[in-house]
Amino acid sequence: MFWDLVATVFAGLGAAGIAYGIRGLTLKKAPKWIIPVFAGLGMMGYQIYIEYTWFGHMQSRLPAETEVVSTVEDKVFWRPWSYFAPQITRFTVLDKSSILRDVAGEDVVQFVLYRFKSSYGDRVAEKAYLLNCQSRELVPVSEAGEPEVTGMKTLPSGNKLLEAACR
Repeated sequence: MFWDLVATVFAGLGAAGIAYGIRGLTLKKAPKWIIPVFAGLGMMGYQIYIEYTWFGHMQSRLPAETEVVSTVEDKVFWRPWSYFAPQITRFTVLDKSSILRDVAGEDVVQFVLYRFKSSYGDRVAEKAYLLNCQSRELVPVSEAGEPEVTGMKTLPSGNKLLEAACR
């Protein structure tokens, strides 16, 4: 977060420098107000760039034995450009190295999912799950190792998580 702030300030200073250069090239005929406008546009442009490249950057840092199984794109009113090109703000990753097959002697797998959320400080949540590959029932597992049946849901056929975990 600190380095994003530093980079944003330098993007603003760089853009303001470009505007200052334009004023110099036009022999001060360009209005003075272009300097702060360029600085603001430079900072805003850098923040938009960071928001849209966050998913790709985080995905490139994941180990090879992981697979992205879902993404969430958001549109928010204070980012009007997100209505034209929604940005990925959350995604879920399956740790394929954590998959335990044939749990309880059936076609049930146990695995760990990681949920990443784009925010200041990037949040990560980790949770173990059981998945019955035949009935497509996904059940969260408590920290004590007990299935939390109240949180059970049925995955639709063709779901990326179902395909990745039950291969």
